[in-house]
Amino acid sequence: MKSIYKMPLLAAMIAASMTLVACSDKAPADNAATDSATTTDTSTDTAATASDKLETKFVTIATGGASGPYNIIGTSLAEIYAKTFGVNAKTQTTGASVENVNLLTQGKVDMVLALSDVVTDAVEGKNDFKAAPITNIQQIAVLYPNVIQVVASEKSGIKNIEDLKGKRIAVGDQGSGTEVNARTLLEGFGITYDDVKVDYLGFADAADAMKAGKIEAAFFSSGLPNSSLLELEQGIKLQLVTINQDKLKKIIETKPYFKTFEIPAGTYGNAAAIPTTAVMNALLVRSDISEDDGYKLTKALFENLEGLKNAHQAANDISLETAQVGMVAPIHPGAKKYYDEQAAK
Repeated sequence: MKSIYKMPLLAAMIAASMTLVACSDKAPADNAATDSATTTDTSTDTAATASDKLETKFVTIATGGASGPYNIIGTSLAEIYAKTFGVNAKTQTTGASVENVNLLTQGKVDMVLALSDVVTDAVEGKNDFKAAPITNIQQIAVLYPNVIQVVASEKSGIKNIEDLKGKRIAVGDQGSGTEVNARTLLEGFGITYDDVKVDYLGFADAADAMKAGKIEAAFFSSGLPNSSLLELEQGIKLQLVTINQDKLKKIIETKPYFKTFEIPAGTYGNAAAIPTTAVMNALLVRSDISEDDGYKLTKALFENLEGLKNAHQAANDISLETAQVGMVAPIHPGAKKYYDEQAAK
């Protein structure tokens, strides 16, 4: 009789256990990674208190190439969210800005890093997004400048943008933020893709191609320094290409997301600062993220800036003071609540 009385209880316990496992293992279908992407899971068993938990159980951040600042900073941010909130936080390596905005629009990720020019095109329905303006994304913060670093082999004789005509150049992965920067900047200097020989190569592949003599110049749009360029500098003599600032200012009149910038002396062994341009990076979320979650995600970002700075020095330019300067997408209400709260202190 003793075993008969235990059987219903045992069956109930097994059923409950199976239900819990099913619930904890099931991620929303629209958070699935794309076939071409690589996902880095930074989930942790750290249990957040009830008041600290997020309504969402998953935070997937679309970044960029594995060696780029987007992925390094995004992975560090995912670790912060996992530790702070006990959520399943992970990063997804992608082709960067354009792909990231598309993934966010489709609900396949929760947060992305993207260049402000790409985001501007998305909300205005231009260029890669001309089918229709994107309306279901919101901005958490303005991050750090993505510096457009145009480099050539010293033996190529290329010293300024105009010298790129007729040359074989890498412009970034097709549809990436780097490629959008390159195309727009070249057009501003009166150069189209018909005037050059274009290779669509990401950072690491572009560096390898230049080292092998397969290309003469390449665009690298990232925070400083770019790890692929640091490695390339050890293999060949580089020429950092100068961007004429007077011509750039005319471009800025119609493309205000560009800003004047200098690559500091010594960044890549350069004796003097190199005049170039930069575009600010944006941190975006899906617009259906709740106000409370948006507030907590923003708060955790700024309360853990030191961790991001330790991950990559480009994060040194992220600050609460500049987080709303130059926003190009509608601000998330949770982020606005956090900024208003900080301003009132």
